[in-house]
Amino acid sequence: MAELITRYWVPVWSLAEPSTQRTLQFPVCLIVISNSYARFYGVSRGASEVTLADEGWAVGVLFRPAAGRRLLRRPVSTLVDAFVELDSLTTLDGATLAQGVHAAMSDDPHAESSHRAAIAAYEEALARFLPVDEQGSQINAIIDWLEAHPEVTRVSEVADAFGLSERGLQRLVVDRVGLTPKWLIQRRRLHDAVARLKAGDRTLADLAAELGYTDQAHFTHDFRAVTGLTPGRYLADQS
Repeated sequence: MAELITRYWVPVWSLAEPSTQRTLQFPVCLIVISNSYARFYGVSRGASEVTLADEGWAVGVLFRPAAGRRLLRRPVSTLVDAFVELDSLTTLDGATLAQGVHAAMSDDPHAESSHRAAIAAYEEALARFLPVDEQGSQINAIIDWLEAHPEVTRVSEVADAFGLSERGLQRLVVDRVGLTPKWLIQRRRLHDAVARLKAGDRTLADLAAELGYTDQAHFTHDFRAVTGLTPGRYLADQS
């Protein structure tokens, strides 16, 4: 499933007070099935928020870039900053998948065996979307390449690396990811920033320079525009 899926995650919680979790999402679609909903999410431009309360669980799948359009059967750009109920997808029997995950998690949401059974329900439903198509393989490769080349700051560098015109790259990324190549580069830079902020071994000025910003002010502006928070506030929020 590696061409289609990056990873699964299975949070289980019991909280005396509600807790809001904020995440800078990767440029991919998600499915999240919880004890109270089942949804397919498009790419989020800003920081995603979810509030957890009382007791509950969720089983999520983080897709590869190739997956979104295959499940939607339309450009991923039509679902930016939005979600649809899983049972509304015409390509997938969302109701049966949700039932399978609920059955897996019903006895003991904390048990590893429950998590494995829930993942098996996902893979049974998603295997029909393999193999990915040629453009799907290409967008997977582009995202992987960007992650491996943090020094890249210009769209032209990405286009040249894959033998595409900038216009061709734009069409591919908008169709399969939902946003632009410029946005992809900015998001990768901000993910790098978050990782280095958490490591705590850089000043903001040094970090801005390493990520290719002209100064700390431009870095802080971009970070706040995407996450709604300054770098320092975002880091405190993750603690």
